[in-house]
Amino acid sequence: MFISTGMEVVIHYEFLKGSQGEIIIKELSIAAINVIHTLHFQSPYGMIPHGSAENGLNWDDGHIPYKQLETVLSEAVAGYAHLYSYGVSKCRFLSELLARPILNFEDFGCPDRKKLKSRYNCFLPCHSYNISCATRNAHSFYKWLKYLFQTKSYVNCPQNMTRHTNMFVSAI
Repeated sequence: MFISTGMEVVIHYEFLKGSQGEIIIKELSIAAINVIHTLHFQSPYGMIPHGSAENGLNWDDGHIPYKQLETVLSEAVAGYAHLYSYGVSKCRFLSELLARPILNFEDFGCPDRKKLKSRYNCFLPCHSYNISCATRNAHSFYKWLKYLFQTKSYVNCPQNMTRHTNMFVSAI
């Protein structure tokens, strides 16, 4: 049974590709109960400035030194028991960075971020348009997680799992 303990946090990030094709996180957001926090990171090295039409971020954006990414994120999620993100590659990247397991929303049947709605954006003006924003996505995924916990908490499953009918299983 899924029961929210208030110890869940959603991590979502937007990135640019570095000179070797590696992921460089530019915008990272966490969402939890009464928390929406967004961090913008500087580039880790000099490179010809470039941006992304999908997320509106530019290579020169950010104010937190990139070398502090692991420390800042570790401290931000230290008090949470369960960490979530969306997508295999993001979960793997975050899990390696934090040395903690990251639960993948895809494993719980969560729809793609484009199908979820949120009223939050970060402070970047371009993110008020139809551009991928880490803050909006983290908030959307957190709201979906709360919905999952709430709907699952109202389902009474029989103790003997072998006696489910097709009608019962399809209603869950």
